Amino acid sequence: MSQLSEGIFEAFRLIISLDADLLQIVFLSLRISGLSIIIGTLIGVPLGTLLGLKSEKKTRLASKLIFTLMGTPPVVAGLLIYLLLSRMGPFGILGLIYTPTAMIIAQISLATPIIAGLTMVGVRSRGKDVVETALSLGAGPGLITWTVIKESRITILGAIITGFGRIIAEVGAVMIVGGNIAGQTRVMTTAIVLETRRGNFELAIGLGLILLILSFFINSFLYNIQRGARSN
Repeated sequence: MSQLSEGIFEAFRLIISLDADLLQIVFLSLRISGLSIIIGTLIGVPLGTLLGLKSEKKTRLASKLIFTLMGTPPVVAGLLIYLLLSRMGPFGILGLIYTPTAMIIAQISLATPIIAGLTMVGVRSRGKDVVETALSLGAGPGLITWTVIKESRITILGAIITGFGRIIAEVGAVMIVGGNIAGQTRVMTTAIVLETRRGNFELAIGLGLILLILSFFINSFLYNIQRGARSN
């Protein structure tokens, strides 16, 4: 119990003192997860919409693949990306291993299937009625797709929230491809693992509390957007 109370004290101390190392870790965490969820959304929403608008018979294999990827263990995703980006891998020449870019790729691989899968389910649940209505009004393919996305926005926003929740707290994949290098690839989750291994439990708890606080405010912001979309 004393370690928990000391961890809470350490969290407030780090926040109030605006510790330079902490700020660097926090901003890197937000940058990596932020870019990952944006790119994952740009890929996942169109993909999920496309699959959701097609008949289930035609997309059965793709749907099974996406649902399988939604549950991919982070360490497995990290290992596969490591093999692709390492010096002996097909993309080793790019020199991306142990860089923030590799960490972003890893998080995209985890977030995109979730966004695509949940978007597909949302579009499929009401897309048919929307398409029929839009066709009766003479809408073209582009307008039909946009209308379906607009009508499914609550589900899509929920998919984005779920995807972000998965990657902001992810540690296995980013540690494998990022290496947890101080000042370069060390993020909140990998810093917690490091401090725990060192026996600095108070600092690890403090970092964990800061991560929870950040996650709460970001997810609250996304939730409020979703609630606003529901009321419109």
